[in-house]
Amino acid sequence: MKGRRRRRREYCKFTLLLVLYTLLLLLVPSVLDSGSEQDKGVRHCPGLQRSLGVWSLEAAEAREREQGAEVRSRTEGDTGRSPGSPGNLSAVGEAVVQEKQHIYVHATWRTGSSFLGELFNQHPDVFYLYEPMWHLWQALYPGDAESLQGALRDMLRSLFRCDFSVLRLYAQPEDPTAGAPDSANLTTAMLFRWRTNKVICSPPLCPAAPRARSEVGLVEDKACESSCPPVPLRALEAECRKYPVVVIKDVRLLDLGVLVPLLRDPGLNLKVVQLFRDPRAVHNSRLKSRHGLLRESIQVLRTRQRGDRFHRVLLAHGVGARPGGQARALPSTPRADFFLTSALEVICEAWLRDLLFARGAPTWLRRRYLRLRYEDLVWQPQAQLRRLLHFSGLRALASLDAFAFNMTRGSAYGADRPFHLSARDAREAVYAWRERLSQEQVRQVEAACGPAMQLLAYPRSRDKGDVETAREGETLLETKANWAT
Repeated sequence: MKGRRRRRREYCKFTLLLVLYTLLLLLVPSVLDSGSEQDKGVRHCPGLQRSLGVWSLEAAEAREREQGAEVRSRTEGDTGRSPGSPGNLSAVGEAVVQEKQHIYVHATWRTGSSFLGELFNQHPDVFYLYEPMWHLWQALYPGDAESLQGALRDMLRSLFRCDFSVLRLYAQPEDPTAGAPDSANLTTAMLFRWRTNKVICSPPLCPAAPRARSEVGLVEDKACESSCPPVPLRALEAECRKYPVVVIKDVRLLDLGVLVPLLRDPGLNLKVVQLFRDPRAVHNSRLKSRHGLLRESIQVLRTRQRGDRFHRVLLAHGVGARPGGQARALPSTPRADFFLTSALEVICEAWLRDLLFARGAPTWLRRRYLRLRYEDLVWQPQAQLRRLLHFSGLRALASLDAFAFNMTRGSAYGADRPFHLSARDAREAVYAWRERLSQEQVRQVEAACGPAMQLLAYPRSRDKGDVETAREGETLLETKANWAT
């Protein structure tokens, strides 16, 4: 009997100790949290949140609000300090200093990006590169566009820093059996479209050039080739470092979000100008130059179609074989049109992602992004040029205004050389697709690109406002974009 009572008392003591221990475990964390005012309300690991901040725009926007509050508090305490004095902070908490400006022209094929890039090429304060990522795509063909995005971003980072040694990795050697050429032996002759570059085809790199760098006007490629012998890329790097603004235009980057690490890189002062064009006009222009765009359309299309069946289709037509391998003749025109049309669907999907990405971006990113429509540029060249120069921090030039106007008031739209830049008739450039595309082709493009067209304010052909051709001299309304500078 006594033994049973003893066991009962021990059981009660054990139960009481267990209850007290459980309560202690529950109370200790809450006591510690309430006692630390510094960590009160923190829900995430700060170090992890900073690490993921590059990819999380929501986290970046939250930090921006915190830094903005800090800036306002410092401003109230430093009322006697001038706005340009050392220590003045911008809205994102960075020191306001005069630094080199980097501009990336984000476009796709046949959107008028050559004309937009030429406006930068003509400005005497700009060092301009025309589609340097062409070398990467040619060297890594037939890789798909999505897999090459990271390599494109790394290449951009080096080029913006005037480091052209990265081109050695993708330079095509004269002897296919030889390895990559030495960077010390690379010259300007290996650059894509070097014959139209104002820096390469004018003094001091080309003392015999017929036109000075400050003189606005198109560079004749044959004249540059005969007057300007190739110079080492190291000399071009030295010239690049002299210019306050570096502009790179390319059409092979399909995702605006890939540039976020560069936009946040403290070593760069990057801004992005994204050019759009009516997808129906893009499709019409792509069909006109179908053979020149076939290889790259295949690379874009491989982003969507990665199955074995699709690769067998490509190899059957010889467009999937690697350089040096056996390849058959290029596809017939209907097959080429299929590749071009399917690639346009991928491009329109990328446009839609970019538009939604920019719409939901935080303020610091929106200040570094400018959206521009080709139609607005050719109808209102001088007004859009002023907007572009203001965004890029460049001074306005009367000669550049006249150049932009004359380039959009040419005698005709078509040309025997579709990739050759020349003066065009703006009205023909905007509305040529109405006469050259069939109704079925128009419906196909609108079905694939409808959401992007809606965000860009391009009316569908069935809409009432798009039935009749615009009158001569009619100007397009500029797209309202409160989130674009």
